[in-house]
Amino acid sequence: MKRTENYVKIEFMSRSANEGFARLAAAGFAAQLDPTLDELGDIKTAVSEAVTNAIVHAYPDELGRIMLKLRLSAGNTLELTVRDWGRGMEDVEQALEPLFTTGGAERSGMGFTIMESFMDHLRVKSAPGKGTTVVMRKRIATRLASGK
Repeated sequence: MKRTENYVKIEFMSRSANEGFARLAAAGFAAQLDPTLDELGDIKTAVSEAVTNAIVHAYPDELGRIMLKLRLSAGNTLELTVRDWGRGMEDVEQALEPLFTTGGAERSGMGFTIMESFMDHLRVKSAPGKGTTVVMRKRIATRLASGK
């Protein structure tokens, strides 16, 4: 990753109400790169999926903490990290498979697939009993300033 130009780190409880907050925080931070509405939508969707995974799977029977770290680097690259200290996963490769879920019939099992489709890079690290860290990167296209 290139040199960090700006970053923010936010920690919050694993309440479902905080998923919307995380989406808005990521969008607000990314706004300094002047993303298109489509790019902003991609960022918000990926953050939503990662935070929802932490809420539903990391802490199914209790409240825990989730950390969202947003970082801008040279070359208009946004890095988004979502970390929890919950149950963790034994088999990350299996979890990355489309339609795999541990969340029951109401879950689609498409969270990581969605994150991967909206981001340029996705990395997932996890250990049972220690939690999961999801790192995503997206390069925001540079636009020419409009002449007046």
